Amino acid sequence: MPALVNFRGDNDIRCPLDAGLYLSLAPPGDVYYPPCKRSRVTAGSLHVAFQSVINPVSSPKELPRSIDSLPDECLYEVLRRLPGYKERSISACVSKRWLMLLGGLRQEEIRDAQPLKIDLNDKADSFDDETGIDCNGCLTRCLEGKEATDVRLAAVAVGTGGRGGLGKLVIRGSNPLRGVTDLGLSTIAHGCPSLRVLSLCDVPLVTDEGLSEIVSGCHLLEKLELSQCPLISDKGLIAVAKNCPNLVSLMIESCAQTGNLGFQSIGRLCPNLKSVSIKDCPLVGDQGIAGLVSSASTSLTKIKLLGLKVTDMSLALIGHYGKAVTDLVFSGLSNVSERGFWVLGNALGLRNLKSFIITSCRGVTDLGIEAVGKGCPGLKTLHLRRCVFLSDNGLRAFAKAAGSLENLQLEECNRITLAGVVGALLNSNAKFKSLSLVKCLGIRDIPTAPAELPSCNPLRSLTIRDCVGFGSSSLAAVGKLCPQLQNVDLSGLVGITDDGLLPLIETCKRGLVKVSLGGCVNLTDVAVSSLAKLHGSTIQLLNLEGCKRVTDEAVMAITEGCVLLSDLDLSGCSITDYGVAALTSARQLELKVLSLSGCSGVSDRSLPLLSNIGITLAGLNLQHCNLISGRAIRALGEKMWWCDILS
Repeated sequence: MPALVNFRGDNDIRCPLDAGLYLSLAPPGDVYYPPCKRSRVTAGSLHVAFQSVINPVSSPKELPRSIDSLPDECLYEVLRRLPGYKERSISACVSKRWLMLLGGLRQEEIRDAQPLKIDLNDKADSFDDETGIDCNGCLTRCLEGKEATDVRLAAVAVGTGGRGGLGKLVIRGSNPLRGVTDLGLSTIAHGCPSLRVLSLCDVPLVTDEGLSEIVSGCHLLEKLELSQCPLISDKGLIAVAKNCPNLVSLMIESCAQTGNLGFQSIGRLCPNLKSVSIKDCPLVGDQGIAGLVSSASTSLTKIKLLGLKVTDMSLALIGHYGKAVTDLVFSGLSNVSERGFWVLGNALGLRNLKSFIITSCRGVTDLGIEAVGKGCPGLKTLHLRRCVFLSDNGLRAFAKAAGSLENLQLEECNRITLAGVVGALLNSNAKFKSLSLVKCLGIRDIPTAPAELPSCNPLRSLTIRDCVGFGSSSLAAVGKLCPQLQNVDLSGLVGITDDGLLPLIETCKRGLVKVSLGGCVNLTDVAVSSLAKLHGSTIQLLNLEGCKRVTDEAVMAITEGCVLLSDLDLSGCSITDYGVAALTSARQLELKVLSLSGCSGVSDRSLPLLSNIGITLAGLNLQHCNLISGRAIRALGEKMWWCDILS
């Protein structure tokens, strides 16, 4: 400071900074200066300027150098020489640059270094390099939405290396600003060689290069799912086929650029492939399916074809080469005709088929479905949905031909009538156990139930939901056919009354276990009381949701007759506090789930009684009970801390 005070101005001033810092901000009046941005003056720059004035001979101070000033190549060489996983994990926390460089390290690129000495008394988490843990792929990571970025993937690659290894990676969606790209997948490829399951959904920036990179580094990949990946093409699938000989399951959905060549390569080069699912891929045709099923005929057990432009040829090839196929799913195959399903069954190759699900296929007709029944002797489950050309004749013929059928489900098959259902029951085999009819609008109620009908002894489960034409007489007729029922679901049958349900209850000799009567608005206390009296010793689940004519009288019958009941749904019933009091006083009941949602007659007075049910109650639904206050529910929640209460 004295030097600055005693300075006389004899020497020239050499200023290392911009001269504009020291000029007047107002230009002279006779000289024009274009307007410019005012320079920023910092304390550091002024200090350097003053030091140069005071000591003009010496050079200015040099800024301290940092390791971050090294280029990526040099820093890469430093980082790959870190002695262990713990050191690499800590270094990855320094900056995003260090993280991405460490994420790009391959296992073979990590140089051996002298391990650091570790305190044996250190109780921190141990890592693979210190403990010798084998990275066998026991970890799972899932990134969704905004969390799915390249930086997160790099962190996963670095962070899972010493904790057992990454075995499953699921990416759903992508960050709209910094979405997942090929760079992020490359870090997984380099750092996670133990990866066995990869699922990519809605990642529009990932290309064939990224997929090729990850399969070239993860040769143990067994399951691959690609959904809504518009930049993945045959090139990516060919890379998968060449690098993943252990591939067992493949699912491709809405990948518009994948076509026949990719699936032909998968079938030819993946000898262990067991399951394949292809949905909404417009470039996939008969050639791709042919190459897939003909090459993998000995291993392929599950095939799903949904929304494809394949023809009868593909079904013929599946019927011929599908000797190992146990599960088939066809949906939206608009170009497949009756001939395709006929050839599928008559090719006699699907001898091991166990489950067949068909949705919205116009080729399903009486002739085609009968051929399937004859050509698939081991078929146990058939689910037909929106098969508009299937009629009663085809249903009866199929039931007669399918000698191993156990489960038949029909949904929105509107040409099926009650006559077809009865015919299928009468022609079924001794193994037939379950029948489900959902939204079959062709079923109409009959005037009266026949006096005598032969019984279908094996049927154990009957589901008839939302079939608006199914009435009491139809239910009574079906009940006489099936005396061995244990599970009954009649949800949404607004046409049935006590007169239709009572014959079914009385003819079930084996004892009902699960009964769902939700939406049966015309049932009363008479039917429910009879159900509790005749089947109280076996019934475990009772659903009376929306049965507005069921009152406290039915609840009292339930408490007296049911000893094994664990799940009771009284939502929307006309019960009051008296019914709740009767329910809570039944000592033999050990309810686990109780629903009183929408019971307008239940008030705060019932809540103290509910705590008497016991510690077995795990779920309680009190939603839309207008007479119950929030304060009472909070008090009940504190008292029944073990129970999940919905309010």
